[in-house]
Amino acid sequence: MEMTPLPESSYSPRWQAGARTDPPPIADEREMLISYLEYYRRTVELKCLGVPKERFSDRTMPPSTMTLHGLVRHLAGVEQWWFHHQFAREKVDFVWGDDAEDDFDDLSGDAEEALATWRAMCERSREIVAGSRLDDTGVRERNGEPFSLRWVLLRMITEYARHCGHADLLREGIDGATGE
Repeated sequence: MEMTPLPESSYSPRWQAGARTDPPPIADEREMLISYLEYYRRTVELKCLGVPKERFSDRTMPPSTMTLHGLVRHLAGVEQWWFHHQFAREKVDFVWGDDAEDDFDDLSGDAEEALATWRAMCERSREIVAGSRLDDTGVRERNGEPFSLRWVLLRMITEYARHCGHADLLREGIDGATGE
């Protein structure tokens, strides 16, 4: 499932209906899991759409230091950590270090770079998922415990769902735009 960026002119303060596809109410397990993850990935994309570059790193919800910039960096790191490194066991140079929590606070680079890196990490994750079965396993680096692709898809769905709520608040603090 390809995530095509919307043109800048399609942005409105309230997310447009049809800007993303709802997960199907009836599907097999694989399609359902992938559809939900793609739904949340697209939601992150929409939350960032139309934000001026100079506002992408604004800390709009004090006392939190979280920003859309840091959130996108974090999600790029999480994609790489779980799908590429842990599940596919790829030897990777981590995009922003090996602690995804640091991505929230380090705002080096610009908005376009962060979004492009996140999109690239998502695309590589899609390739990994497309070439794997739900029961295929990776191994947790910290404790050597195996986990299935099914588990990592569910973990990523919850990661994105939680951060979509953060992104909604951050975006509202930037320009008042709200959405689902």
